[in-house]
Amino acid sequence: MTVPRSVVAAEAPQRARPTSPPFPAAMVAKTVGREKRPLGELFGLANFGVNLTRLAPGACSALRHAHAKQDEFVYILEGEATLVTDAGESVLKQGTCAGFKAGTGDAHHLVNRSQKDAVFLEVGDRTAGDSVKYPDDDVVGYSVPGGKWQYTRKDGTPY
Repeated sequence: MTVPRSVVAAEAPQRARPTSPPFPAAMVAKTVGREKRPLGELFGLANFGVNLTRLAPGACSALRHAHAKQDEFVYILEGEATLVTDAGESVLKQGTCAGFKAGTGDAHHLVNRSQKDAVFLEVGDRTAGDSVKYPDDDVVGYSVPGGKWQYTRKDGTPY
């Protein structure tokens, strides 16, 4: 693979695979209207990921979640999105950023409740042995070797 020196982020290829495992349709529907362009992989970055993410009106960035070991950061480039955490909701507008420290248990996601697309950068590390909890949905995720994720229901049964 040839590693580019630079790219126009908005022209980078969209994520080819869906990020959701075979969840029930109601869970998958929450992220319909989300477009991710993985940027870190284009440069061979292995320690952290960077995505250019676009949310259409009504879309969510992900199921609301909290990582045990991976820090996350978002920076709003265009539009606005509502940040939903355990502490409540706040509107993030262009130029606003937010960070999510691993291990706090404070679940979060962004929801586009506006009438225009919201565009933001997502940055997250790739600490091995991570797990992720989804308090609003019947799912738990565990990172496995090779950068993959394995998902189960909260009672441990697989999807």
